[in-house]
Amino acid sequence: MVSSDSGAYNVMIRAFTDNQSPQKAVILFMQNLENGVLFDEFSLPCTLKACSQLRGMREGKQVHAQVVKRGFGSDGLCFQVYGNCGDIILARKLFDGMCERDIFTWNSMLSGYVKNGYYEDVIRLRELDVGFKYITFLSVLPACGRLGDVELGEWIHDILITALVDMYSKCGEMDKARNLFDGLDRKNVITWSAMISGYTQSRRCKDALDLFNEMQRENVDANEVTMVRVLSCCAVLGALETGKWVHVYIERKKIKITLTLGTALIDFYGKCGLMDGAAEVFQISLIQGFANNGQGRKALEFYQKMRESDIEPNNVTFIGVRSTCSHAGLVSEGREFFISMSRDFGIEPSLEHYGCMVDILGRAGLIEEAYHFVKEMPIRPSAVTWRTLLASCKVHKNVEIAEESLKHLVELEPMHSGDDILLSNIYASVGRLSAAMRRRSEMKERGIKKMPGCSLIELEGQIYELAVAKLHPFKAIYNATEDMIRQIKAAGCVPNISDARFDAEEDSEKFAIAFGLSKTPPGTTIRISKKLKSLYRLP
Repeated sequence: MVSSDSGAYNVMIRAFTDNQSPQKAVILFMQNLENGVLFDEFSLPCTLKACSQLRGMREGKQVHAQVVKRGFGSDGLCFQVYGNCGDIILARKLFDGMCERDIFTWNSMLSGYVKNGYYEDVIRLRELDVGFKYITFLSVLPACGRLGDVELGEWIHDILITALVDMYSKCGEMDKARNLFDGLDRKNVITWSAMISGYTQSRRCKDALDLFNEMQRENVDANEVTMVRVLSCCAVLGALETGKWVHVYIERKKIKITLTLGTALIDFYGKCGLMDGAAEVFQISLIQGFANNGQGRKALEFYQKMRESDIEPNNVTFIGVRSTCSHAGLVSEGREFFISMSRDFGIEPSLEHYGCMVDILGRAGLIEEAYHFVKEMPIRPSAVTWRTLLASCKVHKNVEIAEESLKHLVELEPMHSGDDILLSNIYASVGRLSAAMRRRSEMKERGIKKMPGCSLIELEGQIYELAVAKLHPFKAIYNATEDMIRQIKAAGCVPNISDARFDAEEDSEKFAIAFGLSKTPPGTTIRISKKLKSLYRLP
């Protein structure tokens, strides 16, 4: 070829890598650079794979440098090279810096530990609650053998059997699935749910309900998936009393009524001819939906319509209406609802109801009253209750009660580091920068690391993730963000720097908004969702 572009090089690099000629692949990539042909994101995976096959640490670092310089942000591809070449510490550093990790990433990290004899680190990695059902267990089993960890090996065995139960159930082979299920020594909610789902999908509703009853006798707590399947069976069989019991169970166990579960409840009551029950669930769902989206007045209007229809509220209803009062700043209404639930309907306030009242008072700036309310609660406040008060202290800059709240939080949940960050931000907001920095230093000494924040935006059916600590390959995002901020300032907006936090978490939201504005026509609604950051102690 007289001249060639990156596509031609990519084909040859992939061919060399796939045919066990990694050295030729790396040399060709270097020739690509020497000839002035700009590589693209498709050049990287095979080149890095070739470096990994060669155990070429030096070459891998050079390619990684090119990745960073060109802004491709492919740490997920690079860290496998370091793991395979024996530099596990550097591989783990890249791994910890990733905003999101897929099955390939976890498998590579686990395999790197196993290959280099870091068996205890394989086990410690499991403790980070990563959803091990997505991990290839063949990477973990050798570590179990080397360390003699029979318990973990048996746990993996049970998970694999659960996967087989789920597979046979979805294929309609219920007898094979049940044989495997009955042979399990330990069954968790996932195993029970898989079997119940299989019976439901095979229209063996009676078997599904019988198994659910057995699940209750074994004292296994059901989850949302189980409840949806059981309610579907109750609807098909017209099992009204069982379905009513399930509804009570959902409320007692405080299982969140999601769109799927709420629909299942409405469908159950409707098919059993109990339209009042269906209307009640529908009304409650509407109240909670309006409350969660800042339409407090509409939520209270629906509550009034519910009462006019002679539908009595339950404990879930009062959580919804008082959440409405909290977001809408309706303090007097919130107090009245709190008194009314026990006075007029005989419903004893639960810990969650007390927490709602703390939130109502705290959001309204009545921090002292909220604090005394917590201290006088007839039941012991939970960590969530104190954390709600702490968050209100941040908004209204009440350092004294914030410090008092943190003392109780440390006693209840000493490992929850988000509380330290919140107090640090409160110190910063009132100008006590030395106290804020001291709090951060203490966290660093304890080995606590905070993952970077991410914001998600959906455009034309595709989800984009934008993170503060991740180098974005599109400079247009930075330019659009700067242009947006210039226009905001030109319109007269002055940032309130007194409330500035130590973290630049909001930058990911700015990136997402600017990206959305640059990619959509005027008047388009832009929806940003925030991926919650997690804090964890390094192993």
